[in-house]
Amino acid sequence: MSIKIIGAGLPRTGTNTLKECLEKLGFHKTYHMKELLVHPENLHYWKSLDETGTTQWDELYNGYQATVDFPCYPWYKEHMKQYPDAKVILTTRPFEKWHTSVYSTIWQAGPQTLPEKLVMITKLILNPRLRKVIACVKLSKKRIFGVTFEGKFQDKAEAEKLFNKHHEDVKAYVPADKLLIFEASEGWEPLCKFLGVPVPNEPFPHLNKKENFKEMLKHLMKGEMV
Repeated sequence: MSIKIIGAGLPRTGTNTLKECLEKLGFHKTYHMKELLVHPENLHYWKSLDETGTTQWDELYNGYQATVDFPCYPWYKEHMKQYPDAKVILTTRPFEKWHTSVYSTIWQAGPQTLPEKLVMITKLILNPRLRKVIACVKLSKKRIFGVTFEGKFQDKAEAEKLFNKHHEDVKAYVPADKLLIFEASEGWEPLCKFLGVPVPNEPFPHLNKKENFKEMLKHLMKGEMV
């Protein structure tokens, strides 16, 4: 099965909503960071992509038709080379809202205080699966904050420049007829038109609000898909 949709949008730009939409529109299944956290044993595919620029694509995406969010977005160019017929969706949202959302979720994911860190150390000693999950989280933070945002995420002015740079890079690289720049607030119509599918007779979903992030993460780290 070949990947038909490549998500080039940054995390917290409506990527979980896009995953839900694509699956409702028939693109079963759609890969997302949630898939990796539930199956951290697959991290080696992404480490290979990070280190060599390629991976065992057929094994990684066995049963999938689309891929969005991290870990896809940093390697959207490599995905396009592997799947030249795929369409690309660049999810976006206003920078201020995005930065606030990322800061209160991904940036602060994991233990923040000393007691929380001590509890986590104990869990890591006793739980081999959790160690693999944490390795997935570390790769995501390395690529998002260390590479995409060059270690400048907390400097909002610099972060905004790099946020916009990512968008401009995608627009410059992806042929216009293969690219949709999409905000979840636009609803079904532009997404369905771009994909050439009928508009569903149901409300457009809005998922993964920042208020629900910690609870969702707890389930994912236990291997429970939500």
